[in-house]
Amino acid sequence: MIPTITAFESSPDRGKGQARDMRVRWAFEEVGQPYGVRLVSFREMKEAAYRALQPFGQIPTYQEGDLALFESGAIVLHIAQHHAGLLPDDPHGRARAIMWMFAALNTVEPPIVEHEQAPYVERGQPWYGRERLSFLEDRIRVRLAELSRRLGDDGWLDGAFSAGDLMMVMVLRRLNGSGMLEEYPNLAAYVARGEARPAFQRAFAAQLAVFLAASGDR
Repeated sequence: MIPTITAFESSPDRGKGQARDMRVRWAFEEVGQPYGVRLVSFREMKEAAYRALQPFGQIPTYQEGDLALFESGAIVLHIAQHHAGLLPDDPHGRARAIMWMFAALNTVEPPIVEHEQAPYVERGQPWYGRERLSFLEDRIRVRLAELSRRLGDDGWLDGAFSAGDLMMVMVLRRLNGSGMLEEYPNLAAYVARGEARPAFQRAFAAQLAVFLAASGDR
């Protein structure tokens, strides 16, 4: 049975490959697993039927037979555990790749998302301003500096490309346009290596096609 994921009918990222279904699409492409996509509207995501599948009303979800999953990290891990190509065979290497998935989602991504959301959720509050944004940017730079030191001149985080790299590259891509990633040349090059992978390119093209179709662009 071919698994099916959900994705935005009209993505707010405007085809930039930032929506979280992109992570799952990339994982499928890396392991050569065909998949289907069910597009959902913002209205549908808040309805009871969808909430039964995804209680927080978000994308993506994953359905394969009787199995239903949500959370992009959990879905990517499931794909990686059931298909060769994203986790090492060596048990220790496998554990470290999963560790880097958690590091991307739990350590690196939170300050980036907080910085992204601040202009939308904090604007108009007495504490919001350049000082607040500088504070949030400094938090991001702390994590980037630590990650940069650990990566060094290596191509990937722990030997060969893994699900840990997939997730870390996707998280770092959220900084596109901020100028912060370019302050750490090895991290910028690391992201570029991820984006150059044929599997990434196929996943990006598939997500972009949905946006172009929704917007009427060709």
